Amino acid sequence: MINRRMLVIALGAAVLIAPFGSLAQQGRVWRVGYLAQIPPPSSSSGGYAEFLRGMRELGYIEGKNLVVEARFADNKLERLPSLAAELVQLKLDAIVSGNTSPTRALQKATTNIPIIMTNDPDPVGAGFIKSPGTSRRQHNRPFDCRFRHQS
Repeated sequence: MINRRMLVIALGAAVLIAPFGSLAQQGRVWRVGYLAQIPPPSSSSGGYAEFLRGMRELGYIEGKNLVVEARFADNKLERLPSLAAELVQLKLDAIVSGNTSPTRALQKATTNIPIIMTNDPDPVGAGFIKSPGTSRRQHNRPFDCRFRHQS
């Protein structure tokens, strides 16, 4: 399960960063939000750690060319809307969501910032997208990183 999660998170990071690859080498610092329902069990494990590890593997280093604003709801679903609104106010380049509940809160909070889902087993069934192809370039809709972005 961890290997699958690592793959999904790394793919999400790749989808997030791929269009901006040449800009990253020009000194751009990317500001990315991360919203999850449950905090990581430690700084070296869990979805957030895997996200950061995947970004490092792609050459994006926190504190160098990447700033991550992470928010965790401590498994209190009622906190997600305010945390999502807080992230939106930061004018981020994109926001990564940990699963269905954070994605739903982010979708209600913004229509301008791209949302990257990392751990939703059925984004179509959850009502986030109509089909894998409809999420393309619609930044007001969550993008499930498991679906390859077609140029």
